[in-house]
Amino acid sequence: MDKKNCITAPLYHRGWYHLFYQYNPSSAVWVENITWGHAVSKDMIHWLHLPRAMVPDQSYDLRGVWTGSATTLPDGQIMVVYTGNTDVQVQNLAYPANLSDPLLLKWTKYPGNPVIIPPPGVGLLEFRDPTTAWADQKNGHWFLTIGSQLNKTGVAFVYETADFKRYKLLDGFLHSVPGTGMWECVDFFPISSVYENGSGQSINGSGIKHVLKASLYDETHDYYAIGTYDPLKKTWTPDYPQLDIGKGLRVDYGKCYASKTFYDQNKHRRILFAWIGESDPKDVDIAKGWASVQGIPRTLNFDKKTGSHLLQWPIEEIESLRLGDPVVTEVNLQPGSLLPINVSMATQLDITVSFQVDKGALEAASKDDNSKYNCNNSGGSVNRGILGPFGIAVVADETLTELTPVYFYIDKGVNGNGETHFCTDLTRSSQASGVEKEVYGSTVPTFDEEIYSARILVDHSIVESFAQGGRTVITSRVYPTKAIYEARRVFLFNNATGASVKASVKIWQMKSADIKPFPF
Repeated sequence: MDKKNCITAPLYHRGWYHLFYQYNPSSAVWVENITWGHAVSKDMIHWLHLPRAMVPDQSYDLRGVWTGSATTLPDGQIMVVYTGNTDVQVQNLAYPANLSDPLLLKWTKYPGNPVIIPPPGVGLLEFRDPTTAWADQKNGHWFLTIGSQLNKTGVAFVYETADFKRYKLLDGFLHSVPGTGMWECVDFFPISSVYENGSGQSINGSGIKHVLKASLYDETHDYYAIGTYDPLKKTWTPDYPQLDIGKGLRVDYGKCYASKTFYDQNKHRRILFAWIGESDPKDVDIAKGWASVQGIPRTLNFDKKTGSHLLQWPIEEIESLRLGDPVVTEVNLQPGSLLPINVSMATQLDITVSFQVDKGALEAASKDDNSKYNCNNSGGSVNRGILGPFGIAVVADETLTELTPVYFYIDKGVNGNGETHFCTDLTRSSQASGVEKEVYGSTVPTFDEEIYSARILVDHSIVESFAQGGRTVITSRVYPTKAIYEARRVFLFNNATGASVKASVKIWQMKSADIKPFPF
């Protein structure tokens, strides 16, 4: 489907990870007949497809069962509040018909739906995507937030409930940012600044920060910020105002949108799922009969070094797909170097790579005369500077007619202070017509004791890249015509003009993840 929609209600129940997702069962082209699909997994890698969880069959959701979030109550009950779409977007309640069923096959819609309607002053079609609820430990009431906009100010309303059936709109907002437009797929969750284990939705206290994430509909990017939640006022304030929603950090600097997290109480971690759209022509999607995929699940942790970033990393279960021993290469790359790496069938790969720039060259490099470097308008990996770009080219053919470089670029800038950029260059990723061919990326903070490092997951049409432990992440869709199957290659390169770079790389070939019908 072609709607910008959130991952819906991931949760863990009785030994199964559940992923509810939205799709149009009849077409790859967006129409409003959105249904909830349902899949379960033991490891979030191999999925079993279940029958549809909920379909649009009521007056309040006839044009779509849209995004919702699950809340697990202390007694084990599961409440899902979701957006129903008609001529107005309303919020509805659903719950398992049989809570003892580990597969949660059947769902009951509350007879009193809708439970929340748009407040005064809000556009009837600008009120959607309720979050997982969090509890007030004193009175046992629950709170959730819903995204919207007032004029062009993005807002997150807060509602209070004791039973998930009756709601009170609180004064003010959880947060708002002028000029950011419609907020959808809002997410709000605690994260520990001390420990690396995740936190449940209602955790507060010492060492706990709160993350607010919003998907900005006008520009289809996900922004997040780390801040402080006031449990009395029910408001959230960013720790760094310059990094507020829409101004600072993005969840992903590539083809990624509408992300959603959940707390995995099985392994005590916060997991993020993201929706990865297409970047080829819509008629191609129609011909193949499907569009868009879910990204690899990522764990989220607080970055203690920056104090402002999340660290995103592929869940550890992904390593179970590695085949045998890795191909290991360590080499010193002189300026202008290009080195092929001998990996047979370089179609599905898990790559870890690190680079050490010659310290003498790094210190001696003069200020760049040009304006501040920017991945998006840099021209890609062929544009050479004193200290970059250097990196690894994946999804490449033997003659480099097609390739997708993932690289670092160190920019001394006009003030002489070093700034590191992490980019993915799609300008030569495919010879197919109509395919988006951009350069994605952003800056990534680096510290004196750190080397430049990345983890790169490569599949047939996706490259997911994580720099510096996951401070900056880029997801790319690539549609090669030549760099496919046996013809696909991997190259290390150093296009810097003034520095040698020591590269160390490990490459594992990977088995396929899969989704199959559940064997009823």
